[in-house]
Amino acid sequence: MYLTLNEVELVKKLEKLIEMPSENEWLEFKEAKNKKSTEEIARYFSALSNEANLKGEEFGWLIFGITDKWPRETVGSNYRNNPDSLMRLKQEIAEQTNGYTFTEIYELTYSGKRVIMFQIPAASRGIPIPCKGYYYGRNGESLVPLSLDKIEKIRSQYIKHDWSAGICSDATIADLDCNAITRAKLGFKVKYPKLENDVDMWDDITFLNKAKITINGKITRTALILLGKDESAHLLSPSFIQMTWVLRDDNGAYKDYEHFGPPFLLNTDKLFDKIRNLKIRHIPNGTLFPIELPQYDNDVIREALHNCIAHQDYELCRRINVVEKLDELLFTNAGDFLPNSVDNVIIRDAPFDIYRNPFLSQAMFNLGMIDTIGSGIIKMFETQKKRYFPLPDYDLLEPKTVKVTIFGKILDVNYTNVLIENTGLDLTDVVLLDQIQKGKPISPEAAKKLRDLELIEGRFPNLYVSAKVAEATGSKASYIKTKGLDEKYYKELIISFIYEFGKASRQEINDLLFDKLPEIMHDERKKRKIDNLIQGLKNENRILNSGSRRMPIWILKTSNKEGC
Repeated sequence: MYLTLNEVELVKKLEKLIEMPSENEWLEFKEAKNKKSTEEIARYFSALSNEANLKGEEFGWLIFGITDKWPRETVGSNYRNNPDSLMRLKQEIAEQTNGYTFTEIYELTYSGKRVIMFQIPAASRGIPIPCKGYYYGRNGESLVPLSLDKIEKIRSQYIKHDWSAGICSDATIADLDCNAITRAKLGFKVKYPKLENDVDMWDDITFLNKAKITINGKITRTALILLGKDESAHLLSPSFIQMTWVLRDDNGAYKDYEHFGPPFLLNTDKLFDKIRNLKIRHIPNGTLFPIELPQYDNDVIREALHNCIAHQDYELCRRINVVEKLDELLFTNAGDFLPNSVDNVIIRDAPFDIYRNPFLSQAMFNLGMIDTIGSGIIKMFETQKKRYFPLPDYDLLEPKTVKVTIFGKILDVNYTNVLIENTGLDLTDVVLLDQIQKGKPISPEAAKKLRDLELIEGRFPNLYVSAKVAEATGSKASYIKTKGLDEKYYKELIISFIYEFGKASRQEINDLLFDKLPEIMHDERKKRKIDNLIQGLKNENRILNSGSRRMPIWILKTSNKEGC
């Protein structure tokens, strides 16, 4: 449970940290009187989070406004002396750490000066926290790359604690579903054809032991999840053993739903049958004859669902969800995404072989439900790519939830073919560009690759296709709408408005520029852009504020008005 402190608790916590004779691996003091780069803070976030995990601390702390030398002195910090700007740091850090960010950012006055306390959650069991793909740690008070032995210590934590291998002492074989056991034997025979005759000779307990579903005849949590009767789910309490299918209409409203408990081996098929896999028409390049294909590849659906089961953190007591929308399927399971980033699996071609539930994963492998060599995700991506469908999206949500989105809408084939013919790109790069066109995030590594090929522009993460791509695809107008116009253009619009009407409030300037700024900008970013434009005109001595600081009214300076 994350800890949020009130003012009294906060002061006590700060004083306790200050009293420590020296900094340690999970505590850092900085004067930070003014600027500090977001990337530097993100590196400290990675280091303090990882070291807090290794030291058994619930949190790490980064504190601005206090010297790091003993005895410590409160000097105060002007870092982001604006509440909104300070809170935006949470999102900025998340963009560099695969979705992880501060539990809380506290501002307080201590000894008459401003102090900022960044509360950093310890890295989750088995998952070191990166910054831009690299892991950081501490060597004494120094910030250093996290050593290989520390990385392995964190990752091995899953091996030491395998919830799925636990024995349910109150359970017997009578709590297992006979049909599920029969189905399990069929799956085992397919996986191990040389043992087909042996399986027919084994009794149920022998088979379950051989398939590594039970341990010495004792019923494991894995056995109850995969093969247990629906009424046996209480034996795993308080863990919540349930999958839920939800159907939403075009507006996102719920139309239908159904819950599925154990045995998951059988009920994954029942959930699978609920999904409407509609046919879509597609005209391949170079032909006038359309072909029909299903929205979703069956193997991709099963892989996504089975991965949810294998990687679910059952100790968080939440269900697995499958949400069906018009053109996409959303799969969510409780826990962290173990490879940290899907790029670790796909772009770097490095399958991740650590499972949250090793015993459950091995049993699912033995029954033919998953691969345990980390190739399942790669197969999903390859299948979607070959079908000219967008690649799956992997997102880490809060609280600890992994979301996988499978798209059931084909890429714009004309757009794809034009790009391939005019730029010589492979399909992987085309799909990355398609994600950018749709406003979806890509990794810093993927962005660097596309930028090196001169295919994208913009400041990460606000990227858009380059003029080169726009010219190749005939989408120059869209490029201008996305990139926006020259800053001088926006400034002249403000000047013209004030000249015409004599003055302009901030709301009037917002109304003037909002729909003219790039479509890729969200509202908050548009407001910041307008802030910068107004400040620029003020610094150029072209306008001045005749109102208050809180309610500014902008007018032209006399010399500028005469020159208009």
